[in-house]
Amino acid sequence: MARIDVVMPKMGESIMEGTIIEWSKQVGDTVELDETLLEIATDKVDSEVPSPAAGVLVEIKAQPNDTVEVGQVIAVIDTDAGAQATVAGGQKTEAPAPAPAPAPAPASTPAVETPPTTHHQPPTQAEGRFYSPLVLSIAKEEGVSQAELDSISGTGAQGRVSKSDVLAFLEARKGGAKAAPAPAAPAPAPAPAPAPAPAPAPSAASGNGEIRAGEINIHRPSGAVEIIQMDRMRKLIADHMVKSKATSAHVTTFAEADVTRLVQFRDKHKARFEKENGYKLTFTPFFVEATIQALREFPLMNSSVDGDKILVKRDINYGIAVALGESGSGGLIVPVIKNAGELNLNGIARSVNELARKARTKSLSPDDLTGGTFTLTNYGSVGNLMGTPIINQPQVAIFGTGAIKKRPVVMETEVGDVIAVRHMMFLSMSYDHRIIDGALGGAYMQRVVELLENFDVSRSL
Repeated sequence: MARIDVVMPKMGESIMEGTIIEWSKQVGDTVELDETLLEIATDKVDSEVPSPAAGVLVEIKAQPNDTVEVGQVIAVIDTDAGAQATVAGGQKTEAPAPAPAPAPAPASTPAVETPPTTHHQPPTQAEGRFYSPLVLSIAKEEGVSQAELDSISGTGAQGRVSKSDVLAFLEARKGGAKAAPAPAAPAPAPAPAPAPAPAPAPSAASGNGEIRAGEINIHRPSGAVEIIQMDRMRKLIADHMVKSKATSAHVTTFAEADVTRLVQFRDKHKARFEKENGYKLTFTPFFVEATIQALREFPLMNSSVDGDKILVKRDINYGIAVALGESGSGGLIVPVIKNAGELNLNGIARSVNELARKARTKSLSPDDLTGGTFTLTNYGSVGNLMGTPIINQPQVAIFGTGAIKKRPVVMETEVGDVIAVRHMMFLSMSYDHRIIDGALGGAYMQRVVELLENFDVSRSL
């Protein structure tokens, strides 16, 4: 019998521990080599952990929400096809056998405990049944008892109860329907119910819920309201954005650029580029190249603040904001192109494509997300014209690019002013006014505009 230890992997040079989000397999499940075994999280990124061997998952040593040091054993896989599953405590799960008859209850204790009608313990993991932290959180918030939770038929893998199952149960309960309870012995006749307490007077501030004692401006939503629990990534994003606004004195400046020459150059070369490289040539590498050139001329834009000191970075480590999931529903992440100032346009395009691929396939390492000195966010990729981005700390500036649109523009020529159809776009940049004044921020922005508008269409690609 060959047993293979699954250890918490090292996700980066500075990462010493990880938190288990969810197991994709349970004890007794067959797993294939490189099949996803579980999902883990660090303070930088969430990642899927593949199985190091094919066999049977016989032991799980760490549960969801446990934080485990790198190198610690978190599970055991048995490569013997006939292996018996082993539970986390080290006990064997034997072949099915008739369950022993329950011991008789003491005379003073009823055979079946009647669940309380008003108060109940928060739902927990039932023996032999797994509930995700999200399901338990929703059940606790909505007052779903353990018995009610156990009665829900799961539609997930291995019959697990999913978020949608719990929400469907809650909708049915609101409509008067109830889930079928688990079989139980008849309960003793209930004692006479006490007289109902007088209903409290309605509160003028209660709205569609109520404000309980000790709570301020908090009420339980009712009616057509969907409650969505923030996942770990959304909590990190929220915390990072709020801290950034509290740290930097944000100022945003805007400019407009005629990028007709750039568009014509890309249209001319994009088919050949994709054929030779296997991925599309987007506009993002052109924007990155122009902003890097301007950073060389305005090095203070590539800096950070440490108390009363300004740290000007010699290396340009360029962050690219990437939206995850459909329409960005999976959150936002900013992988970093290290030493981007040393790359040409082809190198930038390759790096942008690779980081985007890794971000969307959850294969980024924490090291891919550290050390950034300047960031670009391209909200034009979803059709938006302009925006006011929030600085990615501890950087002092973030550049935003809007959608490229054809518009009639007044142009000055040797024969006078003419109206022509041009490819136009808005640029924006938020910067930290603690160290970057308006003159410097504006000069940097205008240099980027100049580089984009005077793009050399005779260059090679």
